[in-house]
Amino acid sequence: MLLSGNENIRKNIALLGAFCLFLSAIEYMIPKPLPFMRIGIANLPIMLACNVFPFSAFFILVCIKVIGQALITGTLFSYIFLFSLAGTFLSSFTMYLLRFLFGKDKITFIGIGTAGAFISNISQLALAQFLIFKVNTQYIAPPFLAVGIITGIALGIFCEAFAEKSRWYKEQLGITNVESL
Repeated sequence: MLLSGNENIRKNIALLGAFCLFLSAIEYMIPKPLPFMRIGIANLPIMLACNVFPFSAFFILVCIKVIGQALITGTLFSYIFLFSLAGTFLSSFTMYLLRFLFGKDKITFIGIGTAGAFISNISQLALAQFLIFKVNTQYIAPPFLAVGIITGIALGIFCEAFAEKSRWYKEQLGITNVESL
């Protein structure tokens, strides 16, 4: 088994995976102007996992999020699943790569959240142009990208605040003296 040796990582995958699914259900209830447009709150656990997990565990969490979200929304066998798959995988791996290359001291959650949202939106716009809207994608691109940037920044701010205050998160990073926080 890929993660058979580390019980803590498996528990954290389950915990963050459950948060992804919970947030996906919440996000599903928020009205959307386009079927594939989401604000991305289900990516919060993915953003936090960038610092906590090795790549193999991170990949498993991303798969849980994509498949679980499709099951919750009933879109597993639809074109919307393709949008979610492309957006989530490309944005998640961009965020993980940025954290790996620059570290948490050089790029904040705001930076990786914004980059992740931008990459997700670009991939979804490319699919929309190819599959649905053709040349008319140019009309939805500006507001779609603007909303993505705004939500990426907002999610990054939330992650920064959570990482600063969370005892659990600091324990996962191996920060000592969490009792005094």
